[in-house]
Amino acid sequence: MIKTVWCVTFYVSNLEKAAEFYEKTLGLEKKYEYPSYVGFECGGVEIGLVPKLKEGERVSHRSPSVEFLVDNVERFYAELKNKGVKIVKELHEEPWGGRQATFTDPDGNVLEIVQIDWEKYFEASAKGAKSRESA
Repeated sequence: MIKTVWCVTFYVSNLEKAAEFYEKTLGLEKKYEYPSYVGFECGGVEIGLVPKLKEGERVSHRSPSVEFLVDNVERFYAELKNKGVKIVKELHEEPWGGRQATFTDPDGNVLEIVQIDWEKYFEASAKGAKSRESA
């Protein structure tokens, strides 16, 4: 069961420039910043920025993605596979505490499901906030 939209992620050509736009121009609060990801708070939904890969590097998708928070990611993932949904990245662990999978809707829009280990998430978030403060 989907609980809420957790995150909308955009792939950007210049991470620093895009982060400045979302923070300074739009006024969103930066939650954390890493060399490969910047996250902003937007009314309970995270806006994420990821740098586009250079020519020749492989990525499962380049279009924006919507990430749904779910109660039981294994069960939801199995249901999606049983319904014939196209999985583009299998269920996997993320170092920031997420367990997630990526799939597409019938038009190829990128969607993700995630279940979060909140202890790991807050630990990783604190590290990201600290690295931003020292920059």
